[in-house]
Amino acid sequence: MNDIRRTILWVIFGFSLVLLWDQWQIHNGRPATFFPAPPAKTVQAQPEPTVASVPAATALPQAQAQTPTPGSERIAKVESQPAVARERIRVSTDVLQLDFDTEGGSLVRSEFLRHRDQQKPDSNVVLFDESRDRVYLSQTGLIAGASGGSFPTHKTVMKLTSAERELKAGSDTLLVKFESPEIGGVRLLKTYTLHRGSYALDVKHEVQNVGNAAVTPQLYLQLVRDGNKLAGESAFYSTFTGPAIYTDAKKYQKVEFSDIEKGKAEFEKTSPNGYIAMVQHYFASAWLLAEGVQREIFARKVDTNLYSVGMITPLEAIAPGGSRAIEARLFVGPQEENKLEALAPGLELVKDYGWLTILAKPLYWLLDKLNSLLHNWGWSIVALVVLLKIAFYWLNAKAYASMAKMKAITPRITEMRERLKDKPQQMQQEMMRIYREEKVNPMGGCLPIMVQIPVFIALYWVLLSSVEMRNAPWILWIKDLSAEDPYYILPLLMTLTTLLQTALNPQPPDPVQAKMMWLMPLIFSVMFFFFPSGLVLYWLTNNILSIAQQWIINTRMGVPPQFNLPKFK
Repeated sequence: MNDIRRTILWVIFGFSLVLLWDQWQIHNGRPATFFPAPPAKTVQAQPEPTVASVPAATALPQAQAQTPTPGSERIAKVESQPAVARERIRVSTDVLQLDFDTEGGSLVRSEFLRHRDQQKPDSNVVLFDESRDRVYLSQTGLIAGASGGSFPTHKTVMKLTSAERELKAGSDTLLVKFESPEIGGVRLLKTYTLHRGSYALDVKHEVQNVGNAAVTPQLYLQLVRDGNKLAGESAFYSTFTGPAIYTDAKKYQKVEFSDIEKGKAEFEKTSPNGYIAMVQHYFASAWLLAEGVQREIFARKVDTNLYSVGMITPLEAIAPGGSRAIEARLFVGPQEENKLEALAPGLELVKDYGWLTILAKPLYWLLDKLNSLLHNWGWSIVALVVLLKIAFYWLNAKAYASMAKMKAITPRITEMRERLKDKPQQMQQEMMRIYREEKVNPMGGCLPIMVQIPVFIALYWVLLSSVEMRNAPWILWIKDLSAEDPYYILPLLMTLTTLLQTALNPQPPDPVQAKMMWLMPLIFSVMFFFFPSGLVLYWLTNNILSIAQQWIINTRMGVPPQFNLPKFK
């Protein structure tokens, strides 16, 4: 009876993994793996997407409007203006190469000079882009307040008023300035300040009233992105891609593209603090306003397969001849946790650890400290697993001691099962008697390990999410801890050590359960052939240390280690 229960539990466990994986895929906006729905029709972005140049919160016709986003109904349609030639402006610092469009002074391309593209090893990572494969832009402009009017938007062709295109040696800042023509009695001046070694741009919007009447414009800051999947995305693990919103009241809120599509996106609509962001694996962009500046937050679908998230903040009335300036900050770069924390409260949460953040953050802190000593992320992973094994030594010792006792009495259990195979009730009673006499808890080997599972899952997310692993070498053939092992040496070693662990464990008396004990590790190990090598290194190190500890404890308890090989008949 006990073995039947175990078998049922294994089946339930396996089926639960299938369901969890399926729901995880759906949660991350992907088609279900095992129970797929009919594929949705998608439309690729065109080479010159004019829709990306329309404010993400443009007012809808009354007949179409259903539940307008706060502030969206007040963003005016783009003004008509004389045709002026647009121009792309390329500037660069030591870490960034940026392309600005004089239409709106918008940032339309960002290239990270210190991060190589894993899909195109000869190229750098590009985040913002406006091409056939990707639409991902940053846009700002002015909309009318209560007094009405038409002001410069991101469709307004502006004039570049700065000359420098490259951060010079000995200089720590580079200014990129744009000036709009007068529209509605208002002129808008945008100044981007780029800093050496930084992925955060200071952005100043100065609004000048050159008309004859007071104006009360509002400033909008938005990120516009298509809903396409990232190139080279793994089918074996998922990371979030889409808008994110942070406020002190609601904290970190992820917004699925599918929820925006259905009009079901839920997030804080107004706040005096926080930020809006677009997030993907390893990289993010975000608009930041100063604490205390009131803003309305929106996220909506712009057009087919194009979405925006942004903020609208009011400016005080500006008298004729007067001006108002508002400071903002635009982050576009890698999710380096320490640097994100220094930029704004909660910005480090774009590096998403999910519900295990409370465990993952201290693990990352420890991993980062180890790397500052060892200067190698691979050896830092090994050292971190060693420290965790030391921390959980006594828990593991209890588990392996329980397994050793089970192994010692396995011959008695096997003989008893054979003798009483036709008397299941008596077999169960006899088995419980043996457990009591030998002071063995059948679950004693499982409970201590269960306590550690959240820690190791949290470490899994730390390694999966940390951009520091990208292009970080370990030894010899491992040149990138975030990529698959090119020769599958680590996954093979991990599979062998997993099977070795299974062989060292007491063999279940029930043949079906014994077969499952061997099949489950094999099935589980298959996934690791497609996981980043840093994750496999962590699991392999854990396996090796577990085998060593189990071997030592078995020897001390007088239970010589022996290999229980599978018998598939």
